[in-house]
Amino acid sequence: MAVATSPHQGIVTLDLEGVLIPEIWIAVAESTGIPELRRTTRDEPNYDLLMKSRIEILNKHGLTMSRIESVIAELSPMDGAIDFLDALRERTQVIILSDTFEQFGRPFMRQLHWPTLFCHRLIVKDDCIVDFELRQADQKRLAVQAFKGLNYRVAAAGDSYNDTAMLGAADAGFLFHSPENIQKEFPQFLALDTYDDLFKHLTSALEV
Repeated sequence: MAVATSPHQGIVTLDLEGVLIPEIWIAVAESTGIPELRRTTRDEPNYDLLMKSRIEILNKHGLTMSRIESVIAELSPMDGAIDFLDALRERTQVIILSDTFEQFGRPFMRQLHWPTLFCHRLIVKDDCIVDFELRQADQKRLAVQAFKGLNYRVAAAGDSYNDTAMLGAADAGFLFHSPENIQKEFPQFLALDTYDDLFKHLTSALEV
């Protein structure tokens, strides 16, 4: 007798900063004493504008790539993130879709046991960040659409403005550790605050 199966395989897409690791730019702001760098995608929905502003601030203060790397070297994944991700990857495929950069994200991948990361790239000259190169504009939403085109059922989680298009494109989208302003603007996404709850809702969404 043939066993009935779902017409779709499942895949989870996750944001990185604020979901699995601390916000890197906030850590840099606290370490360097430059409060303007605390502004993140939780505050500014226009990512291009946000990054251009950041680069201007870095140049103004002479903040080098090496200095930022020294801050990143002191950071670790959020409490519970490694166990959560390990357990989730035992159940389904997981892709991290982030608007961070290879140079920022790479040190965390070893700590997170080498998940797949889709992100962007910084252009660095003489130890100074001079520009950034998007792998693809609106990459989170387009990646989810591509996975669905491959007949995957997609469940997604993120915390910021730049995650909401991904959550909307997914079959099920959840906010995680998101600020109150994001939750109020996007009430259509269930807001969760613990990894246990996130694991439960992501895996349940893929079993439909």
